[in-house]
Amino acid sequence: MLAAIHSAAFLGIDAYDVTVEVDVANGLPSFTIVGLASGAVKESRERVIAALGNSGLATPPRKSTINLSPADRTKTGSAFDLPIALALLAAHGALNASDLDDIVFIGELGLDGSLRPVRGVLPIARHLARGARSGRARRLVVPAANAAEAALVSSLSLSAATNLAELVRALRGGRLPDADATPNAPPAEAYDDFRDVVGQPRAARALEIAAAGGHNVLLLGPPGTGKTMLARRLPSILPPLTEDEALDVVALHSVAGLVDPNRPLPTRRPLRAPHHTISQAGLIGGGAGPRPGEVSLAHHGVLFLDELLELPRYVLDAMRQPLEDGRVVIARAGGAVCFPARFTLVAAANPCPCGRLGAASGTPCSCSASDVARYRARLSGPLADRIDLHVGVRAVATDALASGQRGESSAPIHARVMGARARQAARFRAVKGIACNAHAPARTLLDAHESVPVLTELARISAQTALSARGFDRVIRVARTIADLADRDAVTVDDVREAVRYRAAF
Repeated sequence: MLAAIHSAAFLGIDAYDVTVEVDVANGLPSFTIVGLASGAVKESRERVIAALGNSGLATPPRKSTINLSPADRTKTGSAFDLPIALALLAAHGALNASDLDDIVFIGELGLDGSLRPVRGVLPIARHLARGARSGRARRLVVPAANAAEAALVSSLSLSAATNLAELVRALRGGRLPDADATPNAPPAEAYDDFRDVVGQPRAARALEIAAAGGHNVLLLGPPGTGKTMLARRLPSILPPLTEDEALDVVALHSVAGLVDPNRPLPTRRPLRAPHHTISQAGLIGGGAGPRPGEVSLAHHGVLFLDELLELPRYVLDAMRQPLEDGRVVIARAGGAVCFPARFTLVAAANPCPCGRLGAASGTPCSCSASDVARYRARLSGPLADRIDLHVGVRAVATDALASGQRGESSAPIHARVMGARARQAARFRAVKGIACNAHAPARTLLDAHESVPVLTELARISAQTALSARGFDRVIRVARTIADLADRDAVTVDDVREAVRYRAAF
C-alpha cells in the first residue's frame, strides 16, 4: 500500500515542496526513512510511533519505507513528523490520501501526540502564497503555536491543530476549520533617548547621518566616553519597518527559531549586539542547516559590535561581502545558501589595548607605538574603507556631567531622519532594491548642474588625503545624505567637506 502526503521545507529563507511517500508492505516490521534525511528527521521514527500509539491511532507492525522527495536535497529539522504520521495512516487505510492532495502539513510531534512548533513556518507560508497566486491554491496545516506566524501571510488558507488525534478527526470529517490566529499587535516599546547624551555633538550628528542614509559608523574612544550608550540609542531615530521589511525580518528569525509566537510581527528594527567572543559562523552564518548569523538577524536593522578590535581579524574580514553586497552566501558541498544581510553597522573600539590613549585624565596610556599599530591592524584597510563614518569620542568634562544639561531628544532627530528618508524614497522610487543613499551608486546621487564644483572639490581633497575609489564614492553618498537632512535638492561643497571629515584615517 502506497500513500503520499504533501509537506514543505526551507533552505535559507526560501522554501520548496516536499512529498512524503510511504510504502507499507509485508515482511519483517521495520521503519526506514530515505531521501537525504538528517539525524533529526530519522529520529522521527520513535516520535511518530509513540505519538500514534498514545493518540489511539496505532498501526499494525509492517515493513514501512518513507521517502522524502526530492531525494537529492538534504532534509533537516523535525517538521516532517506530522506528514510522516499522516502518510502512515493513509497507507494503512485509516485516512483517504486523495482527500488530502491540496493540503500541506508541517509540525513536530510530542510522544503524547501533541503538535509542537517548528522553525521556518513563515518562509513556507510565503512559498505557498506565491503558488496560490499562480493558480495552485493549497491549505497549510501547522501546530497551533505557529498559527500567528503563518497568519502574517493573509492570502493563505490556514488551519492549526494542537494534537494529532484532533487533526485526524477533522480530516476524517472532511472539514478543516480556518485557524483563528490574528497576530497580536506588538506592545509599545520604550526606546533609549538621545536626550541622555551629554557633550557628544559630533558623535550624535554622525549617528543622525547614519540613520538618515543607512551608513556604517565606527566610534573610537577610551572606555566610559559613551560609545555604547550612543549606539544603543540609534534605533530610536530609525524609520519604522515597512510591512515587507517586517516580513523579511520575521522570515530570518523564524529560520533561526527566534520568533515570539504571541507577537510575531515587529515594528522596531532589530538591534543585534553579539559579544566579541562570537565565532565566524555565529557572526556570518553556518553550521547545520545552515543557519543565519548575526549579520542576517540584523537585516533591515542595526548590528552593534562593541569592542570591535577584540574580534579576530579573520572574523572581521568575513563581513566584507555582506557590507558590500547586502547578503551572505554560505557554500557547502551540497550547494549554496543565500541569506539577506542589509544592515547598518555600528562599531565601537578603544584606541589602544589599554584603552587610555587620548584620555584627558586618569592613568596615562601604557601602550607602545608598536602595540597600538598591531592593535589597530586588526581592522583591515578594506574593511575600514567600507565604514563611511569614523568618529572620535572623547571623555565628557565632569562639570558638564554635573550640570544636569540634556542633549537633543530623539523625537526631532527622528523627524529629520524621516524627512531625509522620504527624499530618498522619492529619488529611488523607480529603482528596485535601493532604499537609501548608502546602497545607491554614487553617480546617481549628483545632478549634472551640481556635479562639477562638488567633484572638483572632492578631487582636490582626494589628492591630499589619498582617498580610494570606494572612499570617493562613499563620500558622495554621505554628502548626499547631509544635503537630504538639510532638505536641500543640491549637494554643496560644504556637504562634501563635512563628509570628508568623517573619513579620517583609522
